[in-house]
Amino acid sequence: MTSTVAGAKLPPRLAADSVLYVDGVSVSFDGFKALNNLSFTVSPGEMRAIIGPNGAGKTTMMDVITGRTRPDAGDVVFKGGIDLTRLDEAAIANLGIGRKFQKPTVFESHTVHDNLELAQKAPRGPFATLFATADAAQHARIGEILEIIALAPERGRLAGALSHGQKQWLEIGMLLMQEPELLLVDEPVAGMTDAETEQTAALLRDIAGSRSVVVVEHDMEFVRALDTRVTVLHEGSVLAEGPLQAVQDDPRVIEVYLGR
Repeated sequence: MTSTVAGAKLPPRLAADSVLYVDGVSVSFDGFKALNNLSFTVSPGEMRAIIGPNGAGKTTMMDVITGRTRPDAGDVVFKGGIDLTRLDEAAIANLGIGRKFQKPTVFESHTVHDNLELAQKAPRGPFATLFATADAAQHARIGEILEIIALAPERGRLAGALSHGQKQWLEIGMLLMQEPELLLVDEPVAGMTDAETEQTAALLRDIAGSRSVVVVEHDMEFVRALDTRVTVLHEGSVLAEGPLQAVQDDPRVIEVYLGR
């Protein structure tokens, strides 16, 4: 099987069938084109790995999807009809798009359980946040999430006492409490042990299916463990797409990325 090249305009019908539709997106910073006619789609329940050398546009891509950066041109459509380019970060998060940055951000002085409770999807005005308590259904959901992220034995432990990998899993759990339909994950295994890396791959495979997951990563063995479609970015555009082995064998990918 060979990899494919993207870059041409996508058929509009794909927007209706996709959870995420990115078409012809360009972004420039002081004359530097961080994204250059970027086009790709993510289907409902799909996991997609995004790879590429430094400066390929991976972070800018996620910034555009989550409303941090406005594109100069192009379409970014969620669930077939929601124009993300017109919305701010908070509105996009409330739609069901969660983003996990490379460095975990948890409440270190709170327990694992309390971190998940604080992250529950609920009204978040100042008073609602201050006095929020989890009802029986929410407690059950916290229990489910603790099992998914393999932290049930640590539920009463302070988050600050967790290992680096466990903090990453806790933050993923906090995002799951928000019930996202699309989860964007940035280099989740950086700094992890081999065992934690393997467990993280299993966790993300488990999450995908009930929601769409986009993973930006440099670790090729981790990407292989994800066993999913791979998109290769180069100079702000899609260079190739396909199974990992196909893109690894692609001469263009070898030249600009894997051969370096």
